[in-house]
Amino acid sequence: MTSAVSSASRSRLLGRLLWLSVAAAVTTIALKMLAWQLTDSVGFLSDALESVVNLVAALVAMGMLRWASTPPDEQHLFGHEKAEYFSAGVEGGLILLAAVSIAWTAVMRLIHPVELVDIGIGVALSAAASVVNLTVGLVLIRAGKESRSITVEADGRHLLTDVWTSAGVIAGVLVVGATGWLRVDPVVALFVAANIVVTGVSLLRRAGAGLMDHALSPAEQDALERVLARYRHDGVSFHAVRTRQAGRRSFVSLHVLVPGAWSVSEAHALADGLEREIQSTLPGAAVITHLEPSGDPASIADAELERSEP
Repeated sequence: MTSAVSSASRSRLLGRLLWLSVAAAVTTIALKMLAWQLTDSVGFLSDALESVVNLVAALVAMGMLRWASTPPDEQHLFGHEKAEYFSAGVEGGLILLAAVSIAWTAVMRLIHPVELVDIGIGVALSAAASVVNLTVGLVLIRAGKESRSITVEADGRHLLTDVWTSAGVIAGVLVVGATGWLRVDPVVALFVAANIVVTGVSLLRRAGAGLMDHALSPAEQDALERVLARYRHDGVSFHAVRTRQAGRRSFVSLHVLVPGAWSVSEAHALADGLEREIQSTLPGAAVITHLEPSGDPASIADAELERSEP
């Protein structure tokens, strides 16, 4: 019951954080669109388009997070945590679409340069939007890591990417104002497009890895191995150790080989203690153990995913 309450409370907290992301996106869209309208800078326009993607991505993330928090049912006995990877994938795809739009607009402006006006006000508005994104992005990344939520962390990283692109846009606009080189503005917009392509591809790769049952991180696997090492004595050993990550939840399965002379009670007590220690070391992990007698050829034969003939 405590775990269920804790999970529900965590989901509500993450939901509120995503609402904060929505508010930040709406605020920055308004500021950047105003900066574009005042200056006619394609760089500011590209920055505003990326913030529109931020808004759509935050709304998608909220829906996916709610889905991922749904309790297990008869068709999804291991839960719905993988829904978070769909959110990261959608966000990555939206980023790539925004990059194409930005690049197209920038190329047109390279061909037909336009004089920029009211640069000072535009820069101030864009800088204010960047402060909003920086603050909210850092909050989301921290919360995402603590809660092991790829959805929230990805949303935060997207906001930080927006900060860097905004800094580049501001620098480009200032150069135009100081030198009169009008084509600097669309060139900066093209760099913005290239930068967010990298972010989009990274999110897509991470989402794909999660959907393909990616193993736990090397650090987590090392922590698991240290736990197993403490149990390797008196004829106890392990094989078929497998791990995977599904959103905020991780899964560990392994075969526990014990001396054939042990009683069922002895073997069960050891496996039970092992499971609790693994769960303590890897919070949120679901641990499945399978007891086998060591020295039995049949025990060795099923070490692989598909059982081989002894």
